[in-house]
Amino acid sequence: MAQAPTIVLVHGAFADAGSWAGVAAILQAAGATVLAPANPLRSVTSDSAYIASVISQIDGPVLAVGHSYGGAVITNAGTAATNVVGLVYVSAFAPDEGEKLGDVTATSADAILSTALLTRQYPTGSGGETAVELYVDPDKFHEVFAADLPAEQSAVLGASQRPVAAAAFDDATGVPAWKKLPSWAVVGTGDKAAGADLTREHAKRAGSQLTELNGSHLAFVAQPQAVADVILAAWKAVTQ
Repeated sequence: MAQAPTIVLVHGAFADAGSWAGVAAILQAAGATVLAPANPLRSVTSDSAYIASVISQIDGPVLAVGHSYGGAVITNAGTAATNVVGLVYVSAFAPDEGEKLGDVTATSADAILSTALLTRQYPTGSGGETAVELYVDPDKFHEVFAADLPAEQSAVLGASQRPVAAAAFDDATGVPAWKKLPSWAVVGTGDKAAGADLTREHAKRAGSQLTELNGSHLAFVAQPQAVADVILAAWKAVTQ
C-alpha cells in the first residue's frame, strides 16, 4: 500500500504560516499529516533552500503546496528535495527557469499590488549594513489582498503581515519542479495581488489541473473548504 504524503503548506509574502489554519484543520480532519513551516521571505534562493531542507528531513513523500510567493519557493524546493511527489499552487507564481518575480509580476494587468507597497530597512547581519523589505500599506490591504474577507479580519491580517525582502524579487528561478512533477492550481479570479491573469497563465504553462474560485488573493482563507478539496484531490492522486 502506498504511503500517503505529508502535506507541506508554504505561505507567501505579507503572510505567515497561520494563514493556512483553516485549510490545515480540514486536511487534518481528513487524515492527512500536515506541516506549515515558516517561510523566511528573504530571497527565492535562500527560502527555497530552507524549505527544501525542511522537506528533505520528512520521512516519506511530500505534497508541496505554495501560496503566492510560496509558489516560487516550492517550484525550486521541489527540485532540490527528492521526496516531493506533487505540487499545488494556490494563487501562486510558478516561474520558469531564469525568470525573476520582479519581471514576471510587472506583466500582470490584474495586479495592483505595486501601488500599495511601502518600504522599510532591515539589518542584514553584516556590520551595520541594511537592505530594503516591502510590506502592504495596511490601509490598502483589504482592497489589494483580501477583498472577500470581512474588513475587521483583513485589518488584523494587515497589521500582522510579515514583510518580504525586496531582493526576493531579483532572484532567478532554477530548474522548476513542475517540469517533472504533477501539479494542481487554484486561481482566485479576483486576485489583485499576484494577478489572476498571471497565476492562470503560470498554471496553464505548468500543465496544472486548474480550479478557479470567485475570490481574492486570500481566497484560501475565505474559502478554506474549496481549496482544501483541491489539495486533498492532489493528495489522493499522488498516493496512488
